[in-house]
Amino acid sequence: MTFLAFHEDELRAQAQAGHQRAGRAAIRPFMPDQHREFFTRLSYLFVATPDADGWPMASVLTGEPGFMQSPDAATLRIGVLPTADDPAAPTFIAGAEIGLLGLDFTTRRRNRANGRLVAVDDGLTVAIAQSFGNCPQYIQTRTPSPRAVASAPVEHLAHLDEAARALIARSDTFFVASRSRAGIGDGGLDLSHRGGKPGFVGIAGDTLAIPDFRGNRFYNTLGNLLGDPRAGLLFIDFASGDVLQLQGRVAIDWHPEGTGPAGTERLWRLAVGRVWRRRAAFPLAWTFDSYAPTTLATGTW
Repeated sequence: MTFLAFHEDELRAQAQAGHQRAGRAAIRPFMPDQHREFFTRLSYLFVATPDADGWPMASVLTGEPGFMQSPDAATLRIGVLPTADDPAAPTFIAGAEIGLLGLDFTTRRRNRANGRLVAVDDGLTVAIAQSFGNCPQYIQTRTPSPRAVASAPVEHLAHLDEAARALIARSDTFFVASRSRAGIGDGGLDLSHRGGKPGFVGIAGDTLAIPDFRGNRFYNTLGNLLGDPRAGLLFIDFASGDVLQLQGRVAIDWHPEGTGPAGTERLWRLAVGRVWRRRAAFPLAWTFDSYAPTTLATGTW
């Protein structure tokens, strides 16, 4: 089995955290059959793309199950385009890098991949460069049902307003887009999940404080942010369907020494620079089922 090595900044992040790993990462340069089949069963896909200035954007694509197909182990065909009101829509261009996260909220299963958009037509064709599975930690289970989407225009906010802060404060889940810095081999765009109890994301004005709980210790996200501190965040209100997309710069506190909720091993702060809100834009309503056992072991601000 061929596995890719951790890139330089992932290794630096592991060293900063005191969790250096021996050997290579469990990251393949192709999708195994079980991952290929997994993507075909999803009705949504979380994605990371770079904007015109290289800032990561986090977004979500939706379709009927089967809208994604994998004709071979190095290709994922996505049979939809982003909606026109998605602020990330202009970033989906042929030749651009892309990060992918498939996550089944009903089973807590998730798989990540990244690569490059090789065709953008009536859908998207991705040439896969990296693929790996993730553990089910901090994923809350939910049951979906269809919902109508609103036609409200996207809202561009200069700052986090009261409604945006309230959405973040009640969130138990969000997604973070990051990218490796220029010149890093075996890097690229990445889209990762973060979870905790509502209130696990601290809010102070336009700065978010995010605890880093124990995970797989690959440090893919923090390694990327160590090299390039620009990040894109995605929050979804699973009750209303509101979608909040942010961009900002990250500073990492590797040894917060008691700062943060129970379970905090590291802490990163995002200074919010851009905010977009789309009301009732997510076409699925979700019924909350249960917290992950790992989530129940953590605290809030």
